[in-house]
Amino acid sequence: MVPMNLMTGSGKADYILTGQFSTKAYQEAKKYGDAAAAASTKEANFTYIPAQEELVLRPDADYVHICENNTIYGTKWNYTPDTGDVPLVADMSSCILSQPVDVNKYGLIYAGAQKNMAPAGVTVVIIRKDLIKEPMPFAPTMFNYGTMAANDSMYNTPPCWCIYVLGLVLKWIQEEVGGLEEMEKINKAKAALLYSFLDESKLFKNPVRPDCRSMMNATFVTGDADLDAKFCSEAGKAGFVSIKGHRSVGGMRASIYNAMPTEGVAKLVDFMAEFEKNN
Repeated sequence: MVPMNLMTGSGKADYILTGQFSTKAYQEAKKYGDAAAAASTKEANFTYIPAQEELVLRPDADYVHICENNTIYGTKWNYTPDTGDVPLVADMSSCILSQPVDVNKYGLIYAGAQKNMAPAGVTVVIIRKDLIKEPMPFAPTMFNYGTMAANDSMYNTPPCWCIYVLGLVLKWIQEEVGGLEEMEKINKAKAALLYSFLDESKLFKNPVRPDCRSMMNATFVTGDADLDAKFCSEAGKAGFVSIKGHRSVGGMRASIYNAMPTEGVAKLVDFMAEFEKNN
């Protein structure tokens, strides 16, 4: 939808490749116009976020696209890139509602609900009104942001259950957690608990550059594939579900989204410490 609706001026768009989902978005965009990789950290196995001076941005691009948090590699943008007058588009699927966001810095934000908001099936889009314009002529009616905006997101029958759950989650964050500022404090504390252990561990290692670490997804390895497999097996028996890393990178990954309580992270750290002692 992004290129169909936004790549309608110069027909150019810059994509910053920091993981699998930004790369997939880039590959899709190439079908619709002149999409260029403005930077890529693939050679470093996507273990860091490129600095502002590393970005090769075209002043006549219709937009610049980033994926804010990278679930598979455990990285997060630690700054908002300066794109000048070019609108910044961000995929925030895996970090939205984890901390406050200055939406004024973005032209468009999109996020699948399935990490921090609600069950899969609903997607949230925050778009600057001036960016809602005539899409590419072959864009399906359902892929037109204007159609959605003009019909209060109900041009089709919306996923009512997912939206209902999203409403409950928003109410919980506002009324019980105390807002996104408080949510961020909780998430930072959870991440610090896990990363502090990893930094002091003699067995486990986090491959991500410290200033680019994700609060939502912490990746780690032992350096031994057999030992990684043993850890995942024993962790599963101990009740730590889906701790195995993504098939493309291996190792382990602890996804500690908003719904994961601090106690869950503490129990994982205790389990890791016991495993390290025994292995």
